[in-house]
Amino acid sequence: MNSIRIHLKQAIRTILVAFTCAILVFSTAFPALAGGKTAPTSLTKGEAPLTDIIDKSEDIIQNGVPSMEQVQKTANEGINEIQGSADMNKMSRPSNSRKAVSIEERIKTGLEKAEGKD
Repeated sequence: MNSIRIHLKQAIRTILVAFTCAILVFSTAFPALAGGKTAPTSLTKGEAPLTDIIDKSEDIIQNGVPSMEQVQKTANEGINEIQGSADMNKMSRPSNSRKAVSIEERIKTGLEKAEGKD
């Protein structure tokens, strides 16, 4: 009777260890699979923006550091000085989103909740 219990306990332990190992293996593999299938992108799609960045970098190396006015001028042309107007239409903001809430509204509602003015 004792030998049956010992063998049964060993079998259950072996099954539990195998099950735990399987869970660990699958839990590390599934995040990589969770992204789903995306459409392949063109390999040359990012080439044009990169060449622009390289050209700007070479200009700065040759001409020296730009003045504050030049930096502000280029920064005001788009999102910021680095991005310019690149991908401006892809950004989500309240003006182009139906359900977007501005940060000011989020802060206001958060403060009202904190003060208990629901």
